Amino acid sequence: MEIRRSTASDNADILNIHTHAFGEKNGLGIADLVSGLLGDKTALPLLSLVAVDNTETMGHILFTKAKVTRTTESVSAQILAPLAILPDCQSKGIGGQLIKEGLIQLKDSGVELVFVLGHPDYYPRSGFNPAGVLGYEAPYNIPEEHADAWMVQALCAGIIGKVQGKVACSDVLSQPQHWRE
Repeated sequence: MEIRRSTASDNADILNIHTHAFGEKNGLGIADLVSGLLGDKTALPLLSLVAVDNTETMGHILFTKAKVTRTTESVSAQILAPLAILPDCQSKGIGGQLIKEGLIQLKDSGVELVFVLGHPDYYPRSGFNPAGVLGYEAPYNIPEEHADAWMVQALCAGIIGKVQGKVACSDVLSQPQHWRE
């Protein structure tokens, strides 16, 4: 399996992955989100990676620009949203490999913090921790019962505790429907 940056020629496969991974009820909405983010200038710089085995594109991950507001410190941040693996390829470690490669590339590019709103049993395996208790407010209110789903990972030492504030994201991702569990 190869993990590489996506190209425009991958877009149909990427949208297909998200449509199928998130199911009939949510898949088309997530695919629309991805399509919107790929064309959103306020999401730049973004990192879009695909997992490919032979000629089959099995997974996709997208990281887009974020800002930590209400702070006097400057910080480079990204949001992981979304991650999807084709249903037949799930539970094989592909998602974890996409996350790992994405975090390596982001760290190498100078990104200091990565946020995600996701399953609190899944993302901690890749080093994410609850963000709210560390002083990072989500773009929209996260209900208390889902507070652990809002997570962060520092890609450089000493940044957590030095910088806190409200996270702002790209125009496309900054819609309330994307922040409900």
